[in-house]
This record gives sequence, C-alpha cells and structure tokens, in this order.
Amino acid sequence: MAFRPRRALAVFWKDFLDLRKNLGLLASMAVLPTVMVLVPIGVVWSYVRAPDHADLRSVALFYDPSLPLGASAARFLIDKTLIDWFGMFLVMPVFVPILIASQSVAGEKERRTLEPLLATPITAAELVAGKSLAALVPAVAITWVAFVVFCVGVDLVAWPLVKMPLMPDALWTFGVLVIAPLFAFFGNGVAVLISARAGDARMAQQLSALVVLPLVGMVGGQVAGFLKAGLVYYALQGAVVLVLDVVLLWASIRLLDRERLISRWG
Repeated sequence: MAFRPRRALAVFWKDFLDLRKNLGLLASMAVLPTVMVLVPIGVVWSYVRAPDHADLRSVALFYDPSLPLGASAARFLIDKTLIDWFGMFLVMPVFVPILIASQSVAGEKERRTLEPLLATPITAAELVAGKSLAALVPAVAITWVAFVVFCVGVDLVAWPLVKMPLMPDALWTFGVLVIAPLFAFFGNGVAVLISARAGDARMAQQLSALVVLPLVGMVGGQVAGFLKAGLVYYALQGAVVLVLDVVLLWASIRLLDRERLISRWG
C-alpha cells in the first residue's frame, strides 16, 4: 500500500494537539533543558570567577600533565568542560522523545484511543511516521533552542576571561545540527518499540530511559580521563546511531503494523 504523507501528518497533528494539553508532560520536558543549560554555565562561571586558584592548575594537570607553565588552567578547564558537556547534552534529544513517544503509544493504549485510529485505513509506516514526527519535532526544537541559550550564556560568563566568543564551535554546531536529530530518532524508536509492548506509559518511560545510561557512562569516562572525546569521536557515535535508527525504524513498522495490533487486541 502506498505511503500517504497526509495521513502521517494527520497523526502528527493529533498527537501534537494532545501534547499541548498535557501540562505535566510539558513541565517534565522543560526540566531537562533547564538543567542542561544552567549547569555548564555555572561551571564556566566558577572558573572565570577565580581563574588563578591553585586547585584549578592541579585539576588541569591531571587531564594534561604537559600543560605549559604559563598556560591558563581556567581556560583549559573551560574548553574541556565544553567538550565533555556535549556528551551530556545529547541526553536531552534522546530523553525528550522518550517522554513524548511513551505517552503517544502506551498512553493511547491506556486511554483506549488507539483502537479508533487502527480502525482507519492508515498503514504501519504512516502511523510510525506520524507518531515519530510528533516526538521528534518538539525534541529537536527544544534542543536547538537550548543550544542557542547555552551559547549565549557561556559566552556572556566566559567573556571577562577569554575576551572572545567560545560558542558555537565546530563540535557543538555539527553535533547539535546533525548528531542530535539522530539521537532523537533513536530515543523515539526505542520508546515506540517498548511502548508497543509495555502495559502503561510510566513503565514504558522507565524502561526506555535506561538507554541514556551508556551515554552518561561515556561522559563519566571523559570526566574521569579515560576517554578523549572530539569531533571524530562524536561523528563515529553518530554513524553508529544512524545504523541503529534504520534498524529501529524497520522494527517499529513491523511492531506497529495495524493488522498485527488489531489481531493481538481482538
């Protein structure tokens, strides 16, 4: 059966309107970007506030024993913080679609509103496309808005020390524009798969949220000095996630097949 974009857009618009009415979900979606923006700005500000503190040099030498004697430890740590935080920032485009997609699939099963949708001639691909758009569009928009606020905030607090804009740099620009949407698709795919099997939206969210743990672990490895992250490192991550996205898309279309769901609930 041919893919009809109009049907997918109808599902997207329906889920988007439902999202606007869910104040609890909107509040949950606002917390993570706020933390992701304010924490690194606060860390950079702490370095700028006391750039000559003796402890800063000790920390900088832990990460780079070859740091020249006259080099600014505060500037070194600011640069390292911005690189390390990008990995943590990627948690946001993964987690926000999980919140939305879990509600749009498992939530509809709870409210018994998915059956009327399945009674229409919509195909599995159209259903997956519509529900994916409803999760991806807000997630990517929130990520990009948070990125702009983050850049402005970092540049403002870092200016007294560095006297030049630090953000956006190549890593963050490439990462937020290219890698973040791939991670958002990944989070959405995982949530759709789990939601189709989970009994309720809360369980789907909790199980889906476990996928952010590897990301947090890798950032922990960077902070501990075990991992050296950079543009190539994150580009490789993005390539791996792209492959996973294709697999998840295929699996989602199979699992959300209209005939399959109807026969299962019949």
